[in-house]
Amino acid sequence: MADEPINITEVDEPAPELNQAELAHRIIESLLEHTRIVSDLIAVMAQALDQNTTKTLTLTEQWQSYLESRRKLEHTRKEVEKFVELMKK
Repeated sequence: MADEPINITEVDEPAPELNQAELAHRIIESLLEHTRIVSDLIAVMAQALDQNTTKTLTLTEQWQSYLESRRKLEHTRKEVEKFVELMKK
């Protein structure tokens, strides 16, 4: 599933009337949405673990990196919103 190649004919072509800023915004929003969905999936998977495993997991460097990444992503979302507003002017 995740390793399947993307069939170019299945990818939606950008509408010709989109300018570069709108296209950039769509791409960024799509990436942010995907990251949010993956983060939600990780949270659900973590809930399925027993308490000892969860505690061990949350003490790892990878978990701390994940949390920092989520914080940065929230900041990025706000920056994208500012970018969109600037491009509309």
